Amino acid sequence: MGSYAHPEMVVTTDWLADHLEDPSIRIIEVSSLGELTYPDGHIPGAVHWPWRESLWDQKMREFVLPSDFAQSLSRSGVSPETTIIFYSDRCQFGTYALWTCLLRGHTHVKVLDGSRTRWVQDGLPMTTEVPRITPGNYPIRAPNETWRISRDGVLAGLGNPDRVILDGRTPEEYKGLRVKPEPGFDHGAERKGHIPGAKHLFYDELVNEDETWRPVEELRKAYEARGATPDKDIVTYCRLSHRATFLWFTAYFLLGYPRVRSYDGSWTEWGSMVGMPIENPSLS
Repeated sequence: MGSYAHPEMVVTTDWLADHLEDPSIRIIEVSSLGELTYPDGHIPGAVHWPWRESLWDQKMREFVLPSDFAQSLSRSGVSPETTIIFYSDRCQFGTYALWTCLLRGHTHVKVLDGSRTRWVQDGLPMTTEVPRITPGNYPIRAPNETWRISRDGVLAGLGNPDRVILDGRTPEEYKGLRVKPEPGFDHGAERKGHIPGAKHLFYDELVNEDETWRPVEELRKAYEARGATPDKDIVTYCRLSHRATFLWFTAYFLLGYPRVRSYDGSWTEWGSMVGMPIENPSLS
């Protein structure tokens, strides 16, 4: 069995259980449901980051500004030397936080393989105690846009044989039957469908039932089946880019693909922009 290209980017539940008292790390739970999971139980020592409030700017559709992110890291007791271990109640929110962290210049980051799901399944300790954190003084860092692509960049590359666009949403979203995953009110964009030429790779195909990543051979096979090979320029997207970052992380860090970027505007932007081309198989 092969190994991941960058296994150091992922930690196991056993490793984290042995490092709960390690002062060089900071564990951060990125909640997809706001306040609904963290108070009921979290990994001991974990700081709580509700995803939208922590990772987005509060006034405009943009990621948290470098100055605000530095303040957030400071409040969380993170220094430039601290290694952050991200996890969530849904695995894609951990990679989303990691991607945002790299965007804002903090590179000492890892994700917990299996996230909260595997931790609970393994019967490892949970607590309702909120840790007391000594605030730091994290410096503002220059953004790093290496792994980000805008709508204009995606649009300009349509039809380019060197590029493969991967859509990480559910089959229903990709086929143009829904804008968001079931259940609930269907909302998030003005139009249904997918970006022209995009190949469907539902992020759920990359994980086991406990949300740990599948073996590297299975991951590689899934990407290659969509024409996404190491020589291609890979763009990932979904609805809000959480699942997109999961595809990005898998391709870049686990498979070692050199050219992978996430389109963070994703379908909520593309499907609502005037004049953007769309493919909708449900209308054929």
